[in-house]
Amino acid sequence: MKQFKGRVVTPGTCEAEALVSHGGLNTLASFQKALQFGDKKATCGDQNNPDLYGKEMVGKALCLPMTIGSTTGGMVLYCANAMGRNPACMLFSKPIDSLAAAGAILADVWTDSSMPTVDCLGDEFLETVKTGDRIRVEEDGTVTIL
Repeated sequence: MKQFKGRVVTPGTCEAEALVSHGGLNTLASFQKALQFGDKKATCGDQNNPDLYGKEMVGKALCLPMTIGSTTGGMVLYCANAMGRNPACMLFSKPIDSLAAAGAILADVWTDSSMPTVDCLGDEFLETVKTGDRIRVEEDGTVTIL
């Protein structure tokens, strides 16, 4: 069991299976099938992300360095939450960008969906966590790899 402490972007607690990306998450490419074509499992459609491509993102602890891509990123995260096609939580090793933060915050305020979001967990976090690990997120930004 290893713990990391990050900055809370949106509060909440959860326990979920880790899904790890060592590259940036292109939110539009990743969630497009879920938002436009009814994929309820939110299978990652970003062919440029070998860590995530073809994997289900709904209900997972999405562990990543940052998001990348277009200015639609925040709206994509909000819509995924509004449609119930969101990860259980988003855990960033680096500081979150303003677009992803906006999407997570709007989802927290405007939907009944919970997606705790924590950033600034550090490079060691992404070096340690592996896809399939169990993750617990606490209200204070403590992330435990179980």
